[in-house]
Amino acid sequence: MDTTAHAADGLLDRLEQLHQIGIALSRERDTGRLLESILLAAMRITRADGGTLYRVTDDAQALRFEIMHTDSLGLALGGAQAGPVPFAPLPLYRSDGAPNDSLVAAYAVIHDRTINIADAYQHEAFDFSGTRAFDARTGYRSRSFLTVPMKNHEGTCIGVLQLINAQPPGAAEKGGAAAVEFSTSDQRLAESLASQAAIAISNRQLIEQLEVLFESFISLINLAIDEKSPYTGGHCQRVPVLTMLLAEAADATDQGPLSDFRMSGRDRYELKIAGLLHDCGKITTPVHVVDKATKLQTLYDRIGLIDTRFEVLRRDAEIAALRRQLALRPVADARAEAAAEQEMQTVLHAIERDRDFLRMVNLGAESMADAQLDRVRDIAQRHRWRGPDGAEQPFLTDDELENLSIRAGTLTQREREIINHHIVATIKMLEQLPWPSHLRNVPEYAGGHHERMDGKGYPRGLTREQMSWQARMMGIADIFEALTAVDRPYKSGMTLSCALGIMRKFKHGGHIDADLFDVFVRCGVYLEYAQQFLEPWQIDAVDEQALLA
Repeated sequence: MDTTAHAADGLLDRLEQLHQIGIALSRERDTGRLLESILLAAMRITRADGGTLYRVTDDAQALRFEIMHTDSLGLALGGAQAGPVPFAPLPLYRSDGAPNDSLVAAYAVIHDRTINIADAYQHEAFDFSGTRAFDARTGYRSRSFLTVPMKNHEGTCIGVLQLINAQPPGAAEKGGAAAVEFSTSDQRLAESLASQAAIAISNRQLIEQLEVLFESFISLINLAIDEKSPYTGGHCQRVPVLTMLLAEAADATDQGPLSDFRMSGRDRYELKIAGLLHDCGKITTPVHVVDKATKLQTLYDRIGLIDTRFEVLRRDAEIAALRRQLALRPVADARAEAAAEQEMQTVLHAIERDRDFLRMVNLGAESMADAQLDRVRDIAQRHRWRGPDGAEQPFLTDDELENLSIRAGTLTQREREIINHHIVATIKMLEQLPWPSHLRNVPEYAGGHHERMDGKGYPRGLTREQMSWQARMMGIADIFEALTAVDRPYKSGMTLSCALGIMRKFKHGGHIDADLFDVFVRCGVYLEYAQQFLEPWQIDAVDEQALLA
């Protein structure tokens, strides 16, 4: 086969490489790996020994070093794995505003031209003093340069691809001594790759900007919830963190039912977004229900009204006693007056005990005994008071009696339904959005965190088998955060041992996923979260073996 045929075959092979590179670039999501792929691909198809990829800074005033490679020196700076390139950006303009045409990379951007130089040391149009200094430090010999501006689909230059020291086909020796000038075909291939690369970078930037905008919009929703109630804003931020900690632990486990569970970068982002949106429906929940710290609280705590009625009862008792004493006059009867006084004190003490009891009941508790419920009803029936119109009326209204008779917590059944409706609102809101394919599971993940493994949860009554691992993870994170949170108006935060003890009961009671809870404990997810978010007094000793039993 003659030289022309060999050259044709080589060019076709490089064109095929360029085609495959374009496909690969369109699929890459990580910007660091994308930039590295671009530079390495350009070096490969042009047989360059080294190269640098620059990006135009946000203010369009300089070129920032993104990645550098030199094969013969074993040099690799920037990109996906290495640290940042330790060189200052190249200014595109001088201090007086004139174009910085002395630097070849800056010239290529400013004048939108590819520059092909056979030997930098023999070229006088550009300043290669920095190149010479690099060569002096490393013993390298920079010779041929191919500098290509990278323009996106809008014609804007977003960076520069610079290749150094083209190697002849089949050359065994690497480095400056074997370097040759970049050919016309090299230049065209590099220009084609630079165009594809610029579009890939711009697309990645656009996607990142949209993701930032989307996450900022989510933060705006959470901020609105936080502004409505300072007691839920922290929850909206902490649950996603805890969910991701559990997800990473599940991804890393190599035993049990989760040994095959693995998450890609896209899977992680999808779960993160679901976590951030899991309570977005709370924006529809009335503040007075979310913040209900006592049983009688609406926009204010109505225990003050009941205190006023007790004061009326006290005064009525005192007035009644004084009237009885006056009725004994003018004949002095010290014994009768003392009896009236004693009767009054007995009534006043009984009133005070009833008032203290209702104050205590109003605070809410984990459980209210039947005897306490009976006493609330007795107080409501036994006492009567006169309102501003002078008419006698029941001591407690029906609504007050209903609230003070709440067995656990501070919410009535109707208020619990209002609170629970937030998950229905969350699902409705999320299902209205046109999710892209890599986020299509967000409504399911976010909408399932109040379901139970035994099918007794809400709103859909799903069973364990009907739920994804991710939705089950979010359920565990939601419960653990709620148990340990110290910013709730109606309770104090629990210690680790107390919260995990309750969750162990949930595990055996079909409330949460048993396999995930074991990962939560065995991998120390609870402790990693606690060290970030809990108070020091909450982090106590935990018997992991008992929890895993």
